[in-house]
Amino acid sequence: MTKLTDAMKTLIAENQCFVATANKQGIPDVGPKKSTRVLDDETIIFNEGTGKRTFSNIKENPIVAIAVVNKERTEGFRFFGHAGIVTSGPIFEKAKEMAAQLNRPSPLAVIAVKVEEIYNLKPGPTAGERIA
Repeated sequence: MTKLTDAMKTLIAENQCFVATANKQGIPDVGPKKSTRVLDDETIIFNEGTGKRTFSNIKENPIVAIAVVNKERTEGFRFFGHAGIVTSGPIFEKAKEMAAQLNRPSPLAVIAVKVEEIYNLKPGPTAGERIA
């Protein structure tokens, strides 16, 4: 079982995350998701607001990578996992409330990524190593 540490959770909360997906042909895409946040020790979530490439790719291929880096501290992580699409229930309702408070459109869905692998993105001899 792969668990997020407190340091990882803080990094996600305080920095821009980028989500990488690929369609069923393997054509990659990467984009920022400002709404990325930690749901629990094993799950990272973000709001899907546009329904475009990221959402389309996840529907075709649920394997996702999420990268987050703090460039001032030169530390970061890459999280791999499978994404699920949430369109109802408490998580979705809370996401709608969050969007309303920020004066943003209601999300089409919440994407929940169950973290299965974690890699170090800190420069140096341990760069790219699997840590969980």
